[in-house]
Amino acid sequence: MFNLIILHNTIPKKILKKKILNQYNNYIIVSFYKYFFIKDVGITRDILYLFFSTINVLGRVYISSEGINAQVSVPNKNYFIMKNFIRNLHDNLKNLNFNEALENKPNAFFLLIVKVKKKIVQDNLQHNFFDSTKLKNYLNAIQVNCMINDPDTIFVDVRNDYEFQIGHFNNALHISSNTFSETMKNIVSQLKRFQEKNIVLYCTGGIRCEKAASWLLFNKFKKIYQVKNGIIGYVHDARKKNIEVHFKGANFVFDARMIEHVSYDTLGQCRHCKKKCDNYINCKNSICNNLFIQCMNCNIQYKNYCSKKCVSSF
Repeated sequence: MFNLIILHNTIPKKILKKKILNQYNNYIIVSFYKYFFIKDVGITRDILYLFFSTINVLGRVYISSEGINAQVSVPNKNYFIMKNFIRNLHDNLKNLNFNEALENKPNAFFLLIVKVKKKIVQDNLQHNFFDSTKLKNYLNAIQVNCMINDPDTIFVDVRNDYEFQIGHFNNALHISSNTFSETMKNIVSQLKRFQEKNIVLYCTGGIRCEKAASWLLFNKFKKIYQVKNGIIGYVHDARKKNIEVHFKGANFVFDARMIEHVSYDTLGQCRHCKKKCDNYINCKNSICNNLFIQCMNCNIQYKNYCSKKCVSSF
């Protein structure tokens, strides 16, 4: 009789979380992505899930016909094994960049999710606009620092409002939005007046900038640049080269850590008392689940709820 191979998680998240928090393994938190055509999406998904399960990788991986997008934590001892496997999975992944986190903590992820998606980054655009061959202007940390105060250059943050609120480059223009689809809907009209300037796009790790840059080029913008490997790549590169880091505040990340501190500056403020703070939580009311900033004093007063209405509802 054949043994059934289970290709999805079957253990409740609470149990997995307790198990991870009781472990003392050293994990490396890393993200990677690649836009390229994947023919056998379902098969690729199952191969990745089976292999990642075998070497105790946790996190979130999205697979679609347009590529792969992953944020994972891997035991230190298995990091090279994982990288080697991924780079040999497909010819387009041979030179894949792995963007290691600025702050490694053991509680970033508690389970493994590998999903097939329509797109690895949802843009809600119907046009066939994406062309990675036209994306060539990537800036390293030295180039970023040279352009940061150039009057003929504008830095554009393509992340969501809650990400921008706690950290960004000085004087960056933010395309106000709650989702990347909203950003893509509005970015062309909001940047029209800057069409003659150098436009430098940045996001967390680079994946959203790829689509934003391609969309702007599709709409006849000419001087489009990207911060190579996003905020994470820039900070790593600047620290390695011992040059000034111009990104201020904290970098929002999509895992249990919520944020990575980049500088000592605190740019966010508590939802209730307006005190400087960058502590993000989700409202304890599961129906609300609102993501918001709350200082420690207000956290005690509001008991992890976002409002008195939510407090009184329980």
